[in-house]
Amino acid sequence: MFAFTKAQQAIRKAAKDFAKGELDKETIIQWEKDGAFPTEVWEKAADLGFLGMHLPEKYSGGGLGMLDSVVTLEEICRKDSTVGVALGYATHGAECLAKWGSDALKEAFLPKVLEGEMLSAGAFGESQRGGDLTAEAVTAVKEGDEWVINGQKTYVPNGGLAGFYIVLCKTGDAASLILVEADRTGLSVEGLGRKLGGNMTPTANIAFDKVRVPAGNLVGEEGKGLAYAKEFTSENKILLAAQALGTAFGAYDRMMEYVKGREQFGRKLAQFQVSQHKIADMAVKIELSALITYKAAWVRDEGKMDPTLCSMAKMTACRTAMEVSAQSIQLFGGYGFMTEYEVERSYRDAKTLEVMAGAAAVQKDIIAQSAIGRIR
Repeated sequence: MFAFTKAQQAIRKAAKDFAKGELDKETIIQWEKDGAFPTEVWEKAADLGFLGMHLPEKYSGGGLGMLDSVVTLEEICRKDSTVGVALGYATHGAECLAKWGSDALKEAFLPKVLEGEMLSAGAFGESQRGGDLTAEAVTAVKEGDEWVINGQKTYVPNGGLAGFYIVLCKTGDAASLILVEADRTGLSVEGLGRKLGGNMTPTANIAFDKVRVPAGNLVGEEGKGLAYAKEFTSENKILLAAQALGTAFGAYDRMMEYVKGREQFGRKLAQFQVSQHKIADMAVKIELSALITYKAAWVRDEGKMDPTLCSMAKMTACRTAMEVSAQSIQLFGGYGFMTEYEVERSYRDAKTLEVMAGAAAVQKDIIAQSAIGRIR
């Protein structure tokens, strides 16, 4: 029988208390409108150890498991999805450094990320290739004791704010990961402006024009970048599923409070059978999404990597977040469209989570290939 440990229950409570105490509704609405990164909340989250809980304690991480990170992100997103997504992406790409980077790179960069001094970002996607990581056009050529990088990455999270980028580059006949500091000569940022959701997490195109970095900035072994990127992406899907789960819970909580208090024709909205059936559907979808997300995290903590399960969790939780937030808007009626009631933002953030790390069609491809197997 599945159950959280006492330590995980304590982490969940601490994350819930943090979110309740630090996330002010009116301030957040203004931050979201302005597209401002929640710096103060990020710094406090770092002080409390909520960033990179599954990363090594030696470098200021929590030294815990993926499930611990999942319950933390779930609770923060349950209180506010936009802030939760920003915090979830604050360490993006740092996992690559923690797993495969040299000791020198880890010591130089990981503590700064996990102590809330610097954002990180993985730069994998390119405009003409979508989610196809096998067709990289950004190149890195070895010249003496340096790598010279040329090309452009698109839709990079934390673009323009990150202190460094973990860049997937073509190196000869294979691909490699290389750390590029944000202040390197030849690196430029093109902000992509306001998005439908996730507006506290800036997104940008990053261009590299003869950018030179030391040979020691290679992350892991040369030629293994594609395998590293795929493993990182699978693991990241678990965290995205956790954020989507929290987003669904948040919309559900707000909707329940509303329908229990709102009267129509002399009855509370929650007393109408049509409302009850919508609520029942939402409750089932949230429960199933929670179970598959927790299972994916547990499997990872057991030392196994199951890309299919990661895709299942991400697709299921994101679909649930979309459907629950949409139904919540319906039950709110006209108020559901109003910023003050927040469920419209849950819907927008849910859509953002759905397309991150590959939209539903990408996840279905992965799941189907695994289910069908080899065709003779």
